[in-house]
This record gives sequence, structure tokens and C-alpha cells, in this order.
Amino acid sequence: MRIVGLTGGIASGKSTVSNLFKSHDVPIVDADVVARVSSFSLFSISVKLNSVSVSDYWNTMQEVLMKGSGGWKKVVAAFGDEILLENGEVNRPRLGQIVFSDPDKRQFLNRLLAPYISRGIFWKVLKLWMKGYKVIVLDVPLLFEAKMDKFTKPIIVVWVDPETQIQRLLARDKSSEEDARNRINAQMSLDVKRGKADIVIDNTGSLDDLNQQFQKVFVEVTRPLTWTEFLRSRQGVFAILASFTSGVVLFMKTFNNHTHIS
Repeated sequence: MRIVGLTGGIASGKSTVSNLFKSHDVPIVDADVVARVSSFSLFSISVKLNSVSVSDYWNTMQEVLMKGSGGWKKVVAAFGDEILLENGEVNRPRLGQIVFSDPDKRQFLNRLLAPYISRGIFWKVLKLWMKGYKVIVLDVPLLFEAKMDKFTKPIIVVWVDPETQIQRLLARDKSSEEDARNRINAQMSLDVKRGKADIVIDNTGSLDDLNQQFQKVFVEVTRPLTWTEFLRSRQGVFAILASFTSGVVLFMKTFNNHTHIS
């Protein structure tokens, strides 16, 4: 099985590339979607902590911190009852003040809840493996930051130059230039990500340019599996089991015939 890593930066066009893969019937494991299903959005949270308002961030966190949930128990154990309202729900403004004023506590909160999204992604990948898919795309905004790059090959980075990124972000979110630059600077540089990539999609041009690049990338990532990738696929595992079973049956027949002759 080939697990392709797809990442980029805010306003780089990663979601557009992800949708192109979907339109070509390549299954996508979207970390943000899995996170919402798992009631935890580590990747959205990490982006939102540095790029949008506190209110938007806590809208994303609402399900994560639902009273009685795993995330709720973890956070209460770590930050104490002082973050709770009288009804037992998390006082989101209070917790927000704590994590937004202290980057270390913000990162601690992310690490605290990380296992939830990891498990969600694992089960999603496993389900696709059981269905026999040979190639899937793991769409993770913070692929490198979350150390998930080691599970993917090849890694695709959707790149744009800084000025194009700022202009697109300004046009999309109608924010100030200072805010846009702060949001971009809060994330790992796209140039750094580009240096870690196996495949770079340069999205500074038009949508037609992007489509042309995508067609080449699609051919590359859907090429026949290597032997190692095949052995990780469902078909490969079944082939190994079939070969092993055939070998055992052949051995038993040979052994029985030899015993009978003797």
C-alpha cells in the first residue's frame, strides 16, 4: 500500500489539490475530517491557534471538550477544576486565556490530545486497506510538525511564494496584511516544507497550470507499487498467506507420502 503525504500552508492551495485527487477516485484521509469524527482536531486546532480568532478556535474545540469525553477528562486532569463551569462544562474563555497567553501550554494541550487524532487516522487507513485500496492520500496540514511524514511516501508539498500566499489570504479572509503575515509566520515556512518534499507542486500560477502539474503528479503517485508497497497491501498479505498455506499443504502431502511408503 502506498500512503501519499499531502501538505502545504495556509492559502497555498492544498485543499484544491486534495479535491483533484478525489475527482480522480483516489481515497483521501483528511486529518481535519477524521478529527471532527473523532471529536478532536489537533491539526485544525494547531492552525487555528495561530491563525484565527479565539472564538473560531473554540468553535472547533467544542466537541473535543464535551463534558465526559476523553478530551474533557484529559484537559481537566491537566488544568484543574478552575477551567470548569458550575455545570461541569469547560469554561472555554478561561482555558483560552491560559493557552493563548502561553505557547508552551498551547503546545502541551495539543500533545495532550494528539492520540485521539492519531487513532482516528489509523482506523481510517486500516479500513481503506481492508477494502483493497493500493494508493491513498493522507491530507495533513501539519504533516511535518505532527511527525506523520515518516509514515508517508512520497510527500507532496503544495508551494506558493510568500507574496502570492499573502495576497490570496487577504482576498480569501479579508484580513489585514499584518494579520495575514502573522498567520503565515506562525506556521512552518513553505520553503522549509519544500525542502522536505519528494514532490513539489508550484501553485503560484493559474488553475490551469495547477491542473497540468497535477496530471503529472497523479501519474507518478499511481504508478505500479514497489515490491515493498505491494507486500504492505491487502493483496500482498493475502499472497503471502496463500503461498505459506500452499507450502504447508505441499509439505504435509510430501511428508504423508514419505511416511506411507516407509
